[in-house]
Amino acid sequence: MISNWQQTKVKDPVEKRMAETFKEAAMSITITTLTDVLGFYIGLMSEFRSVQAFCLYTSTSIIFCYIYNILFFGSVLALNGRREQSNRHWLTCCKLPTQTPEGKSPAYRLCCVGGDYDQETGAEKQQPIAHFFKSYYGPFLTKPWTKVCVMLLYLGYLAGGIYGCLNLQQGINMRDLAADDSYVVNYYDDDRKFFSRYGPNIMVVVTEEFPYWNKNSRSELNHCMEKLHNLTFVNQNLTVSWLDFYLQFAQSKSLSLDNENVFIENLSSFFLLYPEFKLDVNITESKINASRFFVQTLDISNASMEIMMFDELRNTAQSCSAAKLLVFHPLFIYLDQYSVIVTSTIQNVGFTTAVMLVVALLLIPNPICSLWVTFSIGSVVTGVTGFMALWGINLDSISMIILVVCIGFTVDFSAHISYAFVSSKKLTANERAVDALFSLGYPVLQGAASTIIGVLILAASKNHIFRTFFKIMFLVIGAERLITFEYNSAPKLNPALNLTDCVNKNKREIKCIC
Repeated sequence: MISNWQQTKVKDPVEKRMAETFKEAAMSITITTLTDVLGFYIGLMSEFRSVQAFCLYTSTSIIFCYIYNILFFGSVLALNGRREQSNRHWLTCCKLPTQTPEGKSPAYRLCCVGGDYDQETGAEKQQPIAHFFKSYYGPFLTKPWTKVCVMLLYLGYLAGGIYGCLNLQQGINMRDLAADDSYVVNYYDDDRKFFSRYGPNIMVVVTEEFPYWNKNSRSELNHCMEKLHNLTFVNQNLTVSWLDFYLQFAQSKSLSLDNENVFIENLSSFFLLYPEFKLDVNITESKINASRFFVQTLDISNASMEIMMFDELRNTAQSCSAAKLLVFHPLFIYLDQYSVIVTSTIQNVGFTTAVMLVVALLLIPNPICSLWVTFSIGSVVTGVTGFMALWGINLDSISMIILVVCIGFTVDFSAHISYAFVSSKKLTANERAVDALFSLGYPVLQGAASTIIGVLILAASKNHIFRTFFKIMFLVIGAERLITFEYNSAPKLNPALNLTDCVNKNKREIKCIC
């Protein structure tokens, strides 16, 4: 909005300046707000409550920011226009001379003289960086050899992103949930250093009443346990089974446990001799409601193996026809997320991209440019996800939340630049590209720089979550700037833009004939 405001004429009425500002800025702001809000509301479809809560609050805050920009900030801009019109000081609002008295220093001219604009046309003088974009950077990007170099750079970026996506790891290291100076980090480091051969001790629960005294039923249950023992990450020699010990106890006492009454009545004597098994059997009123066994896992060195172990145990337990089995360990609370993390991420990204395409088609007056905006979203997501892997960031619920947040940022710059491009009154594609960079190059640069500076402090955080947020945000802003300026550097490579050139050329020819 400020960029468009600076392109209006100071001598024009405030109402006209506001109309011209909102004519150019309101649409692009609306596009980015709609895409951001809808993108976050799509995050409500996620299976993770943390993601749902975050997306709900974030989308609501974006709506309030939009209302603030349109109403409050617009009102302040109008008041500032009246201040400029009456040539008052930016801080004290006192009347100022329009000309610098002779013999005064540059500091006096800067602080005590009216605004710096062309007295004849009323247009504000160009900002140095805007002049750089118009006179140097824009023409440089539209040179044929520059377009080729930028396209090669983009293809290299995309290839690196795809390579990283193919090597992306799932899961989170539990030590990363604590601060770097926490004793928990030392605990997990020592556990991995000294006890890495052995994984979690898994509880296998029979969740229903089961006839343990029935020899055939007991044999079927043992068959299910053998399937668990034969899994890749399970050591059958370290299984703890109260039933096996009870059978050995009965054999030593010459008891026949094939009778229900004998089985139930002798449990109390067994628990007196082996009290450690008393908590493994839930018995009330001479009925065994549930019981549990333990199997020991081993040789699990990373999150991928943990996920494989979890899937094998759960699938094997579900395939048991003898009884309803449940496998559990506190670690499964986290591992259970990983079974849906990839599908949930793809679903969120896919739906968000589709919604952004629809919004872009409705609000950007050029279908091909809308497709380019959508393509830039896919490119940024691919690149960010790939370079996440190369930077050592795994795909988990935390990084998924941050990735959902950053999807909204991917459309901001490209949507602004695209709308400025198709709205430009210049005749050729190259001229419109330079004009778009002149109008919005500086604001885009300011937005990217302010965002990076805002999250830069997180790079030195002691918490892995905050460092992950900084890394992903840094990748998003960097990738988005690359895609945005790559889009403007190659207008002649876009057939739709060439078609627009032809239309403009025909219009000029018809005008000349008339």
